[in-house]
Amino acid sequence: MPSRKSTLVTEKLFQEIPPEPRKSFTCDKVNEFCGHQELRQKLGADFYFATPYHSCARGLNEPTNGLLRQFFPKETNLKILKPEEIERAVNLINNRPRKCLDYRTPNKVFYEIR
Repeated sequence: MPSRKSTLVTEKLFQEIPPEPRKSFTCDKVNEFCGHQELRQKLGADFYFATPYHSCARGLNEPTNGLLRQFFPKETNLKILKPEEIERAVNLINNRPRKCLDYRTPNKVFYEIR
């Protein structure tokens, strides 16, 4: 996303996520989500804010970070990555079957909801 301004984050989430799977969002306490009340009204979803340094409060966040680290080791400078490299990794991760989804892929589950 080119800018991290709150209104742009709000608009992007509203555009990218279809209504059906919008149940809740868990976010870090950062300025990008200072417009969460507006998002809550527009999306009809609850917002939760994770406590810093409490990875157990973010369910899938830490395991997903581990999947990303398979493509981008911890010392990787993310600022120099091309968008295509990130998109490729995200597509591979989202099309990998998961035991917790009865061996379906996250993409399949997400788009079945639509």
